Amino acid sequence: MDERIASILKKQGYAIVGKHSGVKLCHWLRQSLLHNRVCYKQRFYGIESHRCLQMTPAINHCTQSCLFCWRYQGFTQLKIDDPDDPDFILEESIKAQRRLITGYKGDPRVDKKKWEEATDPKHLACSLTGEPTLYPMLGELFESAHKKGMTTFLVTNGTNPDVLENLDPLPTQLYVSITAPNEDVYRKLNRPLISKGWERIQRTLEILPSLDTRIVIRHTLVKGWNMEEG
Repeated sequence: MDERIASILKKQGYAIVGKHSGVKLCHWLRQSLLHNRVCYKQRFYGIESHRCLQMTPAINHCTQSCLFCWRYQGFTQLKIDDPDDPDFILEESIKAQRRLITGYKGDPRVDKKKWEEATDPKHLACSLTGEPTLYPMLGELFESAHKKGMTTFLVTNGTNPDVLENLDPLPTQLYVSITAPNEDVYRKLNRPLISKGWERIQRTLEILPSLDTRIVIRHTLVKGWNMEEG
């Protein structure tokens, strides 16, 4: 990874893992430790916020450069050359999470038992930044997590339908972000870095019913762009 990009990401709170992955503490993990507040994943699915590992296996790789993206957008590559081993990514991501939460141990607001539980994450949220489906061993990464008894969530922009169609195993839950009502808005708002991005998303929507896992269509609404009828 480019040292300049790595430096920017570290200043933003990321822990770099290997050559192309990263971890960052979720807002709700911190809220859970400090104030016993939890996110919807715990309320809806019983996934404890303080035991959620938020990571990406494609920290500097994406198929789009969306105008509304609040993450760092220094995306320079579409292909991950010489990808890291999935077991390595998972183990090092867990270690990185432990380092990131170290400082909470001495905070008087944090329950010590809860902090100890947080050092042993039980859920892998594969999202954060970049497009995770660009990592060529994504299925193996989920398999490694499942073997550890972890649940898995995948958040994707839907531009790699072939990956989703052939993903084995599937994540515990799949999120597809749909942010444009038509191709014109898609080109201007999502600024694809690939050809036929809109067609790829349509293909993803077509195959979703065939995927045997929980599926969520997620809309990011941007005033003045995609809040009108398409």
